[in-house]
Amino acid sequence: MITALSGETSRLRAAVDFVRQQDTATLLPLLLPGLDGPELRSVVERCAFSHAALLVFPPDEAALTAMLADCGLVLDAPPRPSVVVRERLAVRHKRSAAQLDVGVLRPAVACLDGERRMVELFTLAVPPGSDLAAVAAHERERQHEAHVAFEVGEADPLMLRGLCATFGRYGATPDGGGYNPHENGTVFYFGAPAEAKAGYRRVELYVPGDHRDVLADHLDEYRRRQPAESLLHLLTGAWTTQALTAFARLEVAEALSGDRSVDVSQLARDTGALAPNLTTLLRYLTMLGVVSEDRAGFRLTDTGALLRKDAEGSMRALALMYGGPFYESFAGLEHTVRTGQVAFEQRFGENHFDHFARDPELADLFDRSMAAGSRMFDPLPAHPVLQAAAEGATVVDVAGGNGELLGRILSAHPRLHGFLLERPHTVEAARRLLGAAGHTDRCAFRAGDFADVPAGGDVYVLSRVLHDWDDDRCREILRHCARAMGDSADLLVVERVLPDDGSASLATAWDLHMMCNVGGRERRADHYARLFADAGLTLVDRTPLPLDGSVLHVRRSTPADTGSRA
Repeated sequence: MITALSGETSRLRAAVDFVRQQDTATLLPLLLPGLDGPELRSVVERCAFSHAALLVFPPDEAALTAMLADCGLVLDAPPRPSVVVRERLAVRHKRSAAQLDVGVLRPAVACLDGERRMVELFTLAVPPGSDLAAVAAHERERQHEAHVAFEVGEADPLMLRGLCATFGRYGATPDGGGYNPHENGTVFYFGAPAEAKAGYRRVELYVPGDHRDVLADHLDEYRRRQPAESLLHLLTGAWTTQALTAFARLEVAEALSGDRSVDVSQLARDTGALAPNLTTLLRYLTMLGVVSEDRAGFRLTDTGALLRKDAEGSMRALALMYGGPFYESFAGLEHTVRTGQVAFEQRFGENHFDHFARDPELADLFDRSMAAGSRMFDPLPAHPVLQAAAEGATVVDVAGGNGELLGRILSAHPRLHGFLLERPHTVEAARRLLGAAGHTDRCAFRAGDFADVPAGGDVYVLSRVLHDWDDDRCREILRHCARAMGDSADLLVVERVLPDDGSASLATAWDLHMMCNVGGRERRADHYARLFADAGLTLVDRTPLPLDGSVLHVRRSTPADTGSRA
């Protein structure tokens, strides 16, 4: 014990000396050999050497205080939780993260260049006889967490991606990272190139704020280099779905309303849950950025707030749907792949439209879950076809759900009228929603099927409809629309379009979802163009929408269009 502790004191003293003597411009070329000239100056302008770090295992708080004093370090704040290192240790040693109470201290060091930098000290108490002794011995030998760190100033995603790319060009390799909600900071770890001369094998970029969008790409690259860890993350995806669904069903987000933290015992009383079990759930969701934890308890993040019932753009209904009926049906995915039969129908004995229509609560949940993806619609009212529509023109929303999209269009264009076609029970929900928005006097409603598409409209809308059906049914739906459309009418088709180049897209995920749950599919743009042509329609152009959506502008084919296809 004494020998191990004295060895850690020596390593801490060496880290203090290193921090005291280095500066940004001299340290970067040691870590990234070949980085010099204008590119070095550019990197120096964007980030600054901030600290050297190591992980220590004192038996108790008194031993830690003595170690710091031996190295001339003074603490001005108690340790804070270190989420990133805790998770790395948990994965490396196959331990529960809840067993690893890792803290982080950052005592200041007066440097030779007049700057004040820090030593970042991760601490995990290992009392005599602790079952963590093997973890401590391994980490002391390997020094996995020892690194040097650079803090990035104000960062936008483009600049941050460029900085990571520069590190990569000079031999640094992604080595994990994470977001720490306790201090609202994002960490990018890199392995130093083999030829680095700084004496540290790992480099950290620390960026204040939440940059998990850029971090996701960094971690994807890291996991590609760690196949077992990558697969383990993928295999536990079902846990994430159910954790979010349980959080929504328990209405924890409602109990966490406001900016203040709430003690878990109070949350347990408010939600009818067991406090220890709720703590386990919330700590898992803290790792995902849904809630954050501090000494006072838990509080909602912006992500978690989307699971509140009354949140603008609430996605609670999606959580309940994906963790409920669709979660059950996905257990039959193998059956669908093997036989072509729809897993939802195997699980519930009928197609999902009939199943939901039979249960008013499920039907309402489905309609609300469809509306929860409404951010895709945000730019649609500004589409040139709607902007150019004449005074009094009619927009026909075919299978328009609860009227969310049509309501947005009518709100943006007071000069336009609406017509919504839907199943009987959904029409009533749409009538209520559009009435509450004050659009009833400008909107007509019809309960019916695709064969009932009204003639005489100026703009027709098919939003997230065609992906529900196979090609034959899509042709039939499109022919109904084409017969109703006049020569000057426009059709706007909103769908997720599969990328031509196989790049990552939500459309690829939804393609699997549609196959499993409704027997439908997502399609590439050229596939849609062929379906349109078969129905006497022509694809005019395609405009991107949020959430990997697209709006396909379609018109009736002219003789010239027909001739060009022949």
